[in-house]
Amino acid sequence: MSLYRDTGVVLRVQKLGEADRIVTLLTRKHGKVRAVAKGVRRTRSRWGARLEPFNHVDVQCYTGRSLDVITQAQTVDAFGAGIVGDYPRYTAGCAILETADRLVAEEGEPTMRVYLLLVGAIRAMAGRDRDPSLVLDAFLLRAMSHAGWAPAITECAKCAEPGPHRAFSVAGGGAVCEVCRPPGSALPSPETFSLLDALLHGDWDLADAAAPAVRRDTSGLVAAHLQWHLERQLRSLPLVERRAPL
Repeated sequence: MSLYRDTGVVLRVQKLGEADRIVTLLTRKHGKVRAVAKGVRRTRSRWGARLEPFNHVDVQCYTGRSLDVITQAQTVDAFGAGIVGDYPRYTAGCAILETADRLVAEEGEPTMRVYLLLVGAIRAMAGRDRDPSLVLDAFLLRAMSHAGWAPAITECAKCAEPGPHRAFSVAGGGAVCEVCRPPGSALPSPETFSLLDALLHGDWDLADAAAPAVRRDTSGLVAAHLQWHLERQLRSLPLVERRAPL
């Protein structure tokens, strides 16, 4: 039996038997981990509530034959408390968790950058200082950049000609010049390209000042680009509530 300890964010949970639960975490040192938490669904469980989605926890596990087993869990950050009661934040947060789960396909492989991006995004979502849709889109763009899928924004995705360019092609890799532009390309506004670049590079002053229509167009491009590269739709994205900033 091999014991290890790590910190991670709970991505999802599944029922197992009458009282157990399978917990999927993205951890700092061990990447994605699927482990059984025994007895946590019993009403007298003292630490079952710590192993809920969004929570940042310190866990001790031992290596099992097919699934690891969680023996201890301590809360590092109870991010769920600031998210689950707010529908826009909850749906955007679920999309973040699902994306992290999809992007990290292999279990047991360290993915420090995705872990740090995830913790930062969930912390921002729980802090309520940012529009949840902006936090979601910033996370998606940066996670795609880590995966090598970042859309071209300031140069042509095909020939690398410096922009700004007028068209955006999901299949083509992002912004495209007039020469490389394939049929069916979108024609977003210059402000949409500016918001994409601001979210990718963390220019929150520009992002916060974006108009609602620009935010909606940006979100649509980001979601389409992500799902094109994942080659599957995310179940949580259609549920994300996009509302205008106050």
